[in-house]
Amino acid sequence: MKRFTDRTVLITGGARGLGASHARGFVGEGANVVISDIRETEGRELAARLGKQALFVPHDVTSEQDWAYAIDAAEDSFGPVSVLVNNAGISGAPAAIEDSAPAAWKRVVDINLTGTYLGIRAVAGSMRAAGGGAIVNTSSVGGLAAGPPLRSAYNASKWAVRGLTKAAANELGRYGIRVNSVHPGFIDAPMTDTWVGIPDTADAPTPTTPPYQRLAIARPGREDEVTRMVLFLASDDAGYSTGSEFVVDGGLVNAPALPAR
Repeated sequence: MKRFTDRTVLITGGARGLGASHARGFVGEGANVVISDIRETEGRELAARLGKQALFVPHDVTSEQDWAYAIDAAEDSFGPVSVLVNNAGISGAPAAIEDSAPAAWKRVVDINLTGTYLGIRAVAGSMRAAGGGAIVNTSSVGGLAAGPPLRSAYNASKWAVRGLTKAAANELGRYGIRVNSVHPGFIDAPMTDTWVGIPDTADAPTPTTPPYQRLAIARPGREDEVTRMVLFLASDDAGYSTGSEFVVDGGLVNAPALPAR
């Protein structure tokens, strides 16, 4: 028996990168997967490739109305939601705090933190109807340590996701709902391209030594390595784990601090 046979899984930011990897992983484990994203073309193409076990829903995670629509679509197509993966997120452009724009700060926090809050809020009732479930919130090593340089909004939002995870775990445990956070490091995925040696702008110098070479496991992580952690946390194999952090970083948290570029 596959671990998620006939269970309904909702993945935000699911059209590409880590989200798409998670969608493929859950479908492979028997789940019915709702892929939500603002990238409609990529999301619909992925759902079509995954077949009848997948549905794409256009979804802005900062919108309460979009969350209600996504949950309704999941329930109408597959039944109550058993797993939510709050994966949608952005890093924002690099800037020192004193040079940054408040609007840019707000956008990162709205997507990374408020979007996660709205997801937990929206899915709780559906999970109670399913008899329980699991929520996996995507934080970052930036939610455990200083994180990537010159991205204060990103780092602050990911620390906050970690705290929100613990609060939600305490509130929802009585309903059989577990809530954990996953903390990727340098992953070979679209959002982290600028952290693994690719410059932020065309005229920026490429680092002579990619920062991941400082790690105990001296390579970028693969998307499927994060997916396997997410699958574990969402499954009954992690049935006694809640309110905790699970790190997929090749040893980054233990590595020497990286200098600001």
